[in-house]
Amino acid sequence: MLPPAAAPPLDDENLLTEILLRLPPLPSSLPRASLVCKRWRCLTSDPAFSRRFRLHHRRNPPLLGYFHGVFDEIPFEPIHFEPTLEAPNRVPPGRLSLQSDSNLHVLGCRHGLVLILDWPQLLVWDPVAGHQHRLAYPPGFDPDKSNGAVLRSAAGAGEVHFQVVLVVVSDYEERLLACVYSSETGAWGSLISTPTPSGDSPDTRVWWEPAVLVGDSLYWMIADTTLSNLLEFDLKTESLAVMQLPPEKSCDAESGVSHEHFTVMQAEGGGGLGVLSVSGFTVQLWKRKTGFDGVASWEMGRTVELDKLLSMGSQDFLTIQGYAEDNNLAFLWTGT
Repeated sequence: MLPPAAAPPLDDENLLTEILLRLPPLPSSLPRASLVCKRWRCLTSDPAFSRRFRLHHRRNPPLLGYFHGVFDEIPFEPIHFEPTLEAPNRVPPGRLSLQSDSNLHVLGCRHGLVLILDWPQLLVWDPVAGHQHRLAYPPGFDPDKSNGAVLRSAAGAGEVHFQVVLVVVSDYEERLLACVYSSETGAWGSLISTPTPSGDSPDTRVWWEPAVLVGDSLYWMIADTTLSNLLEFDLKTESLAVMQLPPEKSCDAESGVSHEHFTVMQAEGGGGLGVLSVSGFTVQLWKRKTGFDGVASWEMGRTVELDKLLSMGSQDFLTIQGYAEDNNLAFLWTGT
């Protein structure tokens, strides 16, 4: 008697699921697959499959676009979404734009969530699902002087719950403060603090630039008379620390414009903390390394001369517009 014939690959439920999991993580992939037949539609629309699909592609998510707008003019402008993909994966700009009759400022985006200062409160917005959560600032955190970051909870129900981390320089003592909000408890946690790097300097403040998540830590830039420090918030230990930036990274404290524009990033070659700096048409990549003596320091990696790669005139200039941490991409703006 002959053994039963093996089922064709596309008739094997488990094998078909594994094949569909490996479709490109683009907006059109699963909708197109769902049109093949009813069976494929049932598989791709299953919430359990959706969770597995997102988990499988968590290290290479597509960059759908970015948010921009003018946040300090009247009449108030909406927060616009600018798509970066071409059809059929292009998300219509209006689909992810936020209309408001108040002054909004985007503090950052992460894990499909947007953190917005909707003065005098915070707004956590899920632009795909359309959910909005409004939070009051904790005591001691001035909305005009605080910065923050949002991320999905590390708990098992991470697709639902989120955390907000706020940081500020205390007005009453020379300390940097942090506080964490959890949607699971619906409350702010205890204050976390560390001394400011410049003692009693009245100019010390946390920059408005969005935080960057590298490993288990969030990083913000700190400005005083010179821009020379990073503020690190360790998500695992819920602790604050201050570290110096690579040398010769200075800032005009009054205008807040850095002479050498830079962003925190994931370092090349194995990850870790890095910094990308722009001076003129030259880009430098730095990496934070710890020596055998346990002392951490900055080490310069590659230097890229962009005027030799791009057609740029003498009147051009470069600034960093943003950084996409999941994709490890920096966006540069040229003057012309």
